[in-house]
Amino acid sequence: MYEEDIEKSTCCYTMKQIEEKMDDYGQIFDIVRLIDEERISRMENNCDNQDPIDPCPCYSFWKKNKQCTNCITAKTIKDKRQRVKIEFSGTDSYQVISRYYNIEGKNYVMELVNHMDNGTLKDEDVCKKLESKIVSYKEKLYSDALTGVYNRRFYEENVKNSKINAGIAMLDVDDFKLYNDSLGHIAGDMALCACADTIKNCIRKSDQAIRYGGDEFLIIIYDVTEDEFRKKLMDIQDAVNKTVIPEYSKIQLQVSIGGVICTDETVADAVLRADSLMYIAKNRKNIVIIENDEDVTKEELDEIKQQVLIVDDAILNRELLSEMLGNDFRILEASNGVECVEKLKEYGTGISIVLLDMVMPVMDGYEVLDYMNKNHWIDDIPVIVISGEDSESYVRKAYEMGVSDYISRPFDVKVVYQRVINTIKLYAKQRRLIRMVTDQIYRRENNNKILISILSHIVEFRNGESGSHVIHINKLTDMLLKELVGITDRYDITGDDIELIATASALHDIGKIGIDDAILNKPGRLTDEEFEVMKTHAVIGARMLDDLDAYKGEKLLETAWQICRWHHERYDGNGYPDGLKGDDIPISAQVVSVADVYDALTSDRVYKRAFSHEKAMQMILDGECGQFNPVLLQCLVNIQDRIKAGLD
Repeated sequence: MYEEDIEKSTCCYTMKQIEEKMDDYGQIFDIVRLIDEERISRMENNCDNQDPIDPCPCYSFWKKNKQCTNCITAKTIKDKRQRVKIEFSGTDSYQVISRYYNIEGKNYVMELVNHMDNGTLKDEDVCKKLESKIVSYKEKLYSDALTGVYNRRFYEENVKNSKINAGIAMLDVDDFKLYNDSLGHIAGDMALCACADTIKNCIRKSDQAIRYGGDEFLIIIYDVTEDEFRKKLMDIQDAVNKTVIPEYSKIQLQVSIGGVICTDETVADAVLRADSLMYIAKNRKNIVIIENDEDVTKEELDEIKQQVLIVDDAILNRELLSEMLGNDFRILEASNGVECVEKLKEYGTGISIVLLDMVMPVMDGYEVLDYMNKNHWIDDIPVIVISGEDSESYVRKAYEMGVSDYISRPFDVKVVYQRVINTIKLYAKQRRLIRMVTDQIYRRENNNKILISILSHIVEFRNGESGSHVIHINKLTDMLLKELVGITDRYDITGDDIELIATASALHDIGKIGIDDAILNKPGRLTDEEFEVMKTHAVIGARMLDDLDAYKGEKLLETAWQICRWHHERYDGNGYPDGLKGDDIPISAQVVSVADVYDALTSDRVYKRAFSHEKAMQMILDGECGQFNPVLLQCLVNIQDRIKAGLD
């Protein structure tokens, strides 16, 4: 009979025929009901229908006042296909068959429901398999694939709108993006998994850990006092700090946590408050802040609150936004663009975000954005436009001028609040990451300079010279290059090039390590034969660097090679070892050559006493030490006062 009915389901029936079918089905199924298309449409358009006169059709049996998220009746009316679903009510399970019928030209769905009790499922093994399959499906549906804790979908569908008595905490992994960027995504994933495992080990099975997004976790501790909640979060923080990731020993996990007690509010509202406290905690880094925590005074909380600048000519609009954000931020106000610019000049990056109206007297929003772009404030201070003007051209122009977000009036208060929070957090993370990366680069570059200086000092020490020679060459090279780019654009030299050449200059005499001590440290004048041997240090140094196959192609190594080999070449071609002439000599080697000669003249050597600055300058300019690039000689003259002050 079922097969025949499926084939005829698209046929047109009379209501009498359907009533007869329902009588027949009533002897087989526990519940048989007929729902018309109009009722289903109302059900879809008003999912939260609480009207006692016209409740959701599911209410009569399932006691549901709103449509299911996976309503097979609604799907059946759309595609006219029979569907089967397992539904639960408490601990009881039911089989629901949904079938389409055209009755006298109108669309209907007939639902056939059977209670799946032990009599229905006599095979115990089948029952266990069904139960296992359903449990497995729910676990996959609501589990975060990476960490194994609940996912955001679980929060949205099962937790968000609930009213519960619990401690609600937002936890953020400090500097997580740095792990990803510096160590790779595998390291970042392992950090998240380690953090999630630690949280799970610290809470009860009845509590919940949810990966809220990215590196943020939501923790729900049920039926807990404020003191117990505080202690639990402190335990979680301490446990995370002690977590070790064997494969990545450099990772020192730290977390910032904000927590609130949820009583007479939805979880979603509590999450907003906890999130703002977590954001405040991140400003200090690796701390726990609980609402009304005695360890954190109101003054301290106010001190670390971010400043929001609200710019709007309408007092009512400013008051509305101030009321919405005042509990979690310090509020600055401006009634027009001129006042806004004055506040930006006064506070600078002390302002975390600007909420900007576009249509204002004196100076409008676009003029403010233009001013912020010219002064590069827009790079560090995010702007959210909140305006009644929402035409496509207005919105597009605002985004082109660098705004982070555009919200049209009228607006949802909670949506605006969350978008403000998200934007501030994003910019704060970017600023913190830039500082950390800058510090890390500085430390690495400084370490490189130290190692190069140590190596060069070893060479100078063997030559009986003071280690200050390397430092002097570095400073002189830097000063000469900066003066060079200031007086001519003849050479394509960037700021990075200046730093690179100055660093590489420390290796200019590394080849002396291959010269015999008797020649290297001879107190008197060298013979012609000895001088020829001494001259080979340029080639020896270049060969030593050329043998470093692991660093072939590195710009530092290439620059150091040029300096080693050619810093004794002269502009007229009378230098060594290759007799290069003019600008065939790389500018890096030319500059180091001038610096080397000046410092050699003004320093004590085993074969001479130091000359005065004036005497050294005269000797160089008169060509007693060979011919140099005239432009570099001019640079030397221009900076001679700074040389005397800088090398003393």
